[in-house]
Amino acid sequence: MMSTLSLMLLGFLLSLIPFTELRFAIPFVISLGLNPILAFIACTIGNIIIIPIIFLFLDSVHHSLMKWHAYEDLFTRTIKRIWKRKEKVKKQVNKYGLLALALFVAIPLPVTGAYSGTLIAWLLFLPRRKSILAISLGIILAGLIVTLITTGIFAFF
Repeated sequence: MMSTLSLMLLGFLLSLIPFTELRFAIPFVISLGLNPILAFIACTIGNIIIIPIIFLFLDSVHHSLMKWHAYEDLFTRTIKRIWKRKEKVKKQVNKYGLLALALFVAIPLPVTGAYSGTLIAWLLFLPRRKSILAISLGIILAGLIVTLITTGIFAFF
């Protein structure tokens, strides 16, 4: 039997992994016997801590890859397409962009977490601090949803 601290550390570390993030970590550590509130706290913190690291990673890798002409061309074409779409709905993006980002991250599916949300914010050049707050809010909401589903509270309703 694992101790509470080791289960919290396991949940924290599992929340750092892309694709699964806290969507997998919370049910997993709860199934191993960790208190749902402690599972929520440990996994949510782990998933939020990764956001600035992802931004730094994207910045540094992008900077390094921009030295290659093929990458620069691909990135420029991709950004032009993204910005063309963004310009079409500029008012909506400016008005709902960060709220939409938070709601996207809050959907408890494997591809809608901190990694995807951070990549979207990075590609759209959304303000960093506001993006981190929006993604964090989405993670907290996702963590609550996953915890409530795992503990069967949603099934009660």
